[in-house]
Amino acid sequence: MKQQEREGRPAGFAQGRVFAGDAARLPAGARVAVVVSRYNAAVTERMLDGAARTLAAAGLDRSRLDVARVPGAFELPLAADRIAATGAYSAVICLGAIIRGETTHDQHIAAAVAAGIEQVGRSRGIPVLFGVLTCQSIEQAVARAGGDDTVAAHSNKGEECAEAAIEMIALVGQIATASGEKTR
Repeated sequence: MKQQEREGRPAGFAQGRVFAGDAARLPAGARVAVVVSRYNAAVTERMLDGAARTLAAAGLDRSRLDVARVPGAFELPLAADRIAATGAYSAVICLGAIIRGETTHDQHIAAAVAAGIEQVGRSRGIPVLFGVLTCQSIEQAVARAGGDDTVAAHSNKGEECAEAAIEMIALVGQIATASGEKTR
């Protein structure tokens, strides 16, 4: 393997920088918020637990993790935006579960929530993670929230979002440092 490839640079790039976050460790001083939907709490609380465990394992003190509970997934973007607007957080993780019903209502909610969460991240300049399950059944959602006694675990989206937040906090910090910006 060439030296450039070991450093994460594509072959042919002798100059320039490569920015890459570290998903194992949070930078000192990081503060993270989790906005979690109370709707489908049997699912979202498992996701919240997974996110909190992952952030703690990466060095985040529990006193630097704030949780905001909202009624449903539709309210996630507004709460995330208000939290991000304070400038006090390195990242905001949004957790929710939208389960398909008999109508297309779930599709409209999911589209609005996805667009809203993405917009918050771009407009506020911090990582805002989309941890919203969009499932066909409650069993699918439980499986993606770590499983339970009756449903085998597929993954835990809360853990995955926390890992992505950790990596993105480091990445955004590297880019800010390289460009002379202030980091959070």
